Amino acid sequence: MIRVLFFALISLCSNVFAQDVASAYPNQRITMVVPAGAGGITDNLARILGEQLSVILRQPVIIDNKPGASGIIGTGLVARAKPDGYTILMSFPAHVINPSLKKDMPYNTTKDFAAIAKVGTVSQILLVNQESKAKSLQEFVQIAKSKPGDLNYGSVGLGSMGNLSMLLFEDKAGIKLTHITYKGDPEVMTALISGDIQAAFVSPISSMQFIKTGKVKPLAIADLERLSVLPTIPTVSESGFSGFSASGWNAIFAPAGTSKDVIRKLNTAINQALRDPALQKKFLDQGVKPLGGTPEALQESLEQDMLNTSNALRAAGVNPS
Repeated sequence: MIRVLFFALISLCSNVFAQDVASAYPNQRITMVVPAGAGGITDNLARILGEQLSVILRQPVIIDNKPGASGIIGTGLVARAKPDGYTILMSFPAHVINPSLKKDMPYNTTKDFAAIAKVGTVSQILLVNQESKAKSLQEFVQIAKSKPGDLNYGSVGLGSMGNLSMLLFEDKAGIKLTHITYKGDPEVMTALISGDIQAAFVSPISSMQFIKTGKVKPLAIADLERLSVLPTIPTVSESGFSGFSASGWNAIFAPAGTSKDVIRKLNTAINQALRDPALQKKFLDQGVKPLGGTPEALQESLEQDMLNTSNALRAAGVNPS
């Protein structure tokens, strides 16, 4: 009887201690790991969000860039971090895509992280070379159908958002293009402008300056809604391919095992930050729609998008290596 009471007391004390730790959170700086290089869209969003979170949480939010291996290096660091809420991850679409491309992942994408909240959705724009005869998405499809495999498109690699967007669109439109890979979006844009490739799905932040100067032609937005920064460009769905969407999202995760109270505090703070008009304008100016939402909704999206990505890659004959 004494033994039972002893362990019950220990359990009670542990619960009280955990609640006290959570109630004091945060009481030191928070590190937001960005598994991509400085200056990219994920880094930009992390810095905008981190600045606002620092104000709301009254603690510094430090951005720590850990690029490499399509985000796996930085993401793995967070998976192995202490689950105390002081190391969090700003994920990008590769978080969903990598499990379909890599056999030996150093972490389990669905089990080794605690979902906190979505940050924003990054739309893709279907661009064509300025010399292209296509003035609309339908005309582009007609040209592609008349020359199966003759048109080239570029992306930053197998499984990237640009690649996945085109794979999904090829299936939707019944066309076939030839895929050419480049080191980064700047190289994709250079190839598109020079005519080495004829089309590409690219993010707004990587292509906006070239659209505004007329060096490339935007045909459609790969989202269900138009972009506020390009309001005259129709969506793929509006252009005759109903329901098509291939946008990617950024989101915040913590290491698995992080207390629910800490997750709730971070979720509340992130949603508050994303409602700030100044932050929203900064996001929208880069073609990013602020999101937010619950941890449960993020986890559901993660698992569903991993399944959709796997199906798309398998249909294209791509298997994990």
